[in-house]
Amino acid sequence: MKYIYGPIKSRRLGLSLGLSLTADKICDLDCIYCQWGSVGKTVLERKEYAKTAEIIAELKSWLRDHPRQAEELKFVTLSGLGEPTLNTCIGDLIDQVKNLTGLKIAVITNSTLLGDPAVRKSILKADLIVPSLDAVDQEMFNKIDRPHAGVKLNEIIDGLVALRKEFGGKIWLEVMFICGINDDLKHVEELNKIIQRINPDKIQLNSPVRSTAEKNVLPVEKNKLKKIQEILGDKAEII
Repeated sequence: MKYIYGPIKSRRLGLSLGLSLTADKICDLDCIYCQWGSVGKTVLERKEYAKTAEIIAELKSWLRDHPRQAEELKFVTLSGLGEPTLNTCIGDLIDQVKNLTGLKIAVITNSTLLGDPAVRKSILKADLIVPSLDAVDQEMFNKIDRPHAGVKLNEIIDGLVALRKEFGGKIWLEVMFICGINDDLKHVEELNKIIQRINPDKIQLNSPVRSTAEKNVLPVEKNKLKKIQEILGDKAEII
C-alpha cells in the first residue's frame, strides 16, 4: 500500500496503524539520525502532498481485508515518511479517520510548524500529539536536525508552549539524544527549563539504535541516559 504501514506493536501505543501523509519522504528537516536516510532537499511549503480521499480509500480497503487486526488496534498514527503537518489536509484527515474507525489518533510531528496557529488548530482533534525537541540553541539544532532555512528554533519552542495551552489531549515530548552532541548535562539542564514551559504529560528520551542518515551517529550510554532522566524529572522515561 502507498500510505498505510504496520500495524506496529509498541510499548508506547500498543497496536497502531500508521498513515503517511506523503507518498515520498517530504520533510523540512534532514536529521542526521533519521532512519529513512537523508531527505536530500528540505521542503517548507505546505500543500496537499497526498489527497485525503486516496488515504481514506486505502484505509477502508485495509480495514475490510484485516478485520481481526482492526479490532485490536489502539491508535491510528499520522506520521510516516515525512512531516505530516506539511500536508494541509491533516485536519480533515483526522476527522475522517475518527469517523471511520472510532479509534484514537496520534500525531507524531517534528514540531517545526507548531509556531503557526493554523497548523496547531488543524491537529487539535487528535488524542495524542508526540512532538520532538532535540536542542535549545539554534546552532545545535542546525547540527542535529539540519532544518530548512525558514525553520527557527525559537518559533518551535513558542509553538510548543502555545500548543499546551490550546490542546486538550496528551502531549508526549520526544527528545533524541546523540552521543557527544546534545547529551552534555549542562545542555540538558537548559533543555529542562524549556520543557518546564512546555509542560508535556511525558518526556520520552530516545537515542539512535537503528541505521541513521549519517555515519557515526552514536547512541548515548544507558547510564548517562539515566542521569539525563534524573535531571528531567518524574515525567521522563527512556524508550
